[in-house]
Amino acid sequence: MRILSGIQPSGVLHIGNYFGMMQPAIALQAQGEAFYFIADYHALTSLRDPKALRENSRRVALDFLACGLDPERAALFRQSDVPQVTELAWILSTVAPMGLLERAHSYKDKIARGIASSAGLFNYPVLMAADILIYDSDAVPVGKDQKQHIEITRDLAVKMNETFGQIFKLPEPRIHTATEVVPGIDGQKMSKSYGNNIDIFGAEKETRKRVMSIVTDSTPVEAPKDLARSTIFELYSLFATKNEIAEMRERFQKGGTGYGDFKKELFEKLWLYFAPMRKRREEILADKSYIDNVLSRGAKRANEVADVVMKRVRAAVGL
Repeated sequence: MRILSGIQPSGVLHIGNYFGMMQPAIALQAQGEAFYFIADYHALTSLRDPKALRENSRRVALDFLACGLDPERAALFRQSDVPQVTELAWILSTVAPMGLLERAHSYKDKIARGIASSAGLFNYPVLMAADILIYDSDAVPVGKDQKQHIEITRDLAVKMNETFGQIFKLPEPRIHTATEVVPGIDGQKMSKSYGNNIDIFGAEKETRKRVMSIVTDSTPVEAPKDLARSTIFELYSLFATKNEIAEMRERFQKGGTGYGDFKKELFEKLWLYFAPMRKRREEILADKSYIDNVLSRGAKRANEVADVVMKRVRAAVGL
């Protein structure tokens, strides 16, 4: 089984990135041949600073490796190190119905959030389809909010197969249901663009400050707290054991503990959880050539597969 996933280098990674994409991807690397790419082409739809893009791409590689990605099991590479993906995106765009792209939720959501409309943003699902299809991917781990992109990919693969013969296999989404949406400090989906993030490798003082800034209601200390609407409890449940979760649930329902105390417990649990990864991150930084070597090996493997697929595609379409 070949597994494919990608992450945008749009900024410093936060715990929403970790639980939404990185943790499930790392877990899957033991189940098949994994290809994980840093989506720098995609990032160009919103990031216009070349220095920041290069630095962010490198930081994503560093953080992914620190969090447990094993380069002996998974190929980690920059999307732009496989230029065949843009050729395939163009070929897919020649059969992509406009109506299919106009129905894409991500485009509408980004425009609604004030991101400038562009052809690149509109065609984002086509490039994502090329990312997936160019490696003959079998499984694509995504959050529930990304499922439509896999459906579009399958639609384009079927369209190509019907038009030019059997070229592509149809990838299957692997929906990570355990953590569909990680809430930010304001209760919305955690996102750098919302400014509600808690970074994976943030400084201790800043991380504590972010946790202590989590928005709560005005329930007094002595009263029971509403579990269903508590960002504190939802985040704590990501890091704690079943017994610890049950114990906090009981104290929420009983009353007598203030939100401030619950926030302190959340911070301690979060900080302890990422401690081994912070140590591994420092070890990687001490080896100046490690990241470059990993990305180079990953790109070599990705290009080997992409070349085979593109040879098949070119022959099928008449190039």
